[in-house]
Amino acid sequence: MITFDKTARSTPGGRKAGESRSAEHVIRLENLTKDYDRLRAVDDLSLEIRGGEILGFLGPNGAGKTTTINMICGTARPSAGQVRFSGGDLKGHLGLCPQENVYWPKLTCTEQLVFMGEMYGMPRRRAQKRAAELLERLGLSEKARVLAARLSGGMKRRLNLCLGLIHDPKILILDEPEAGLDPQSRILVREFIRSLAKQKTVVLTTHNMDEADRLSDRVAIIDRGRLLLLETPANLKRSIGEGDILEITLRNPAKHLPQTAAEALSALTRRIQVRDKTLILKSKDMIQSLPAITQVLEKAGLGIAGITMRENTLEDVFIHLTGKNLRE
Repeated sequence: MITFDKTARSTPGGRKAGESRSAEHVIRLENLTKDYDRLRAVDDLSLEIRGGEILGFLGPNGAGKTTTINMICGTARPSAGQVRFSGGDLKGHLGLCPQENVYWPKLTCTEQLVFMGEMYGMPRRRAQKRAAELLERLGLSEKARVLAARLSGGMKRRLNLCLGLIHDPKILILDEPEAGLDPQSRILVREFIRSLAKQKTVVLTTHNMDEADRLSDRVAIIDRGRLLLLETPANLKRSIGEGDILEITLRNPAKHLPQTAAEALSALTRRIQVRDKTLILKSKDMIQSLPAITQVLEKAGLGIAGITMRENTLEDVFIHLTGKNLRE
């Protein structure tokens, strides 16, 4: 069920420092559930999406991300629960860039953008102006008169983003927006999405942790249709998971650490893994333990060829929560 709520508010919090975006929610999912025969794709999902934020849905394939998006857009009917929109009528205020590219093969980029704009009730001249602006911003101006069928996969993806935005919606739903993009196009689309959050609410699904970390104000981690956590990327990485990751390249392969070294390292770190020539140690405040760790390895006769340390990532958080890799 989809309903409209003109008075609902959400509790502030979980926003990046210095942000002035509205704490008022624009979408509320209440006990949202979707069953397909014996498969439960979304399981009692409840959360609020704030006005002006970028919310990332993270989860492996089959986690329920696209099904949730379809219920928000009204293309799938919930088995239970409801989607509530605040601020009145949703008509014309929701834009969608689906996971699979949708376009008219025999229309040029400009023609189909203008056609889509007119379907939303835009005057033709306004639709033409809006189409030119979007094509320019997404690097497609030179393809304005080219048939969509002749575009590369990455260009078709960018065209789909234009189609979702032609009517200048208040809420933009993006299902895997960077799928199939080359590195240069990925950067262009990423910067474009980031700029939209100043005026729009953006909901994006992804299993690309780097994309979510760079773009999202908050991330909702879901698995098997259930919400595991909803927080800012910074808070998730700071408070959950193993902490810092230290990778030490050994001079010689080692299947197992000497018993004394393993015991000494266990007292200094939370988790130890050995992969051929790489020793992986995980712990909070790793930098403080680094001198003691190198001393243990030197005492055990394990030569060190190199040391790399990185901070906890969203992928590390996801593995900590679910025990599996995001793409599994």
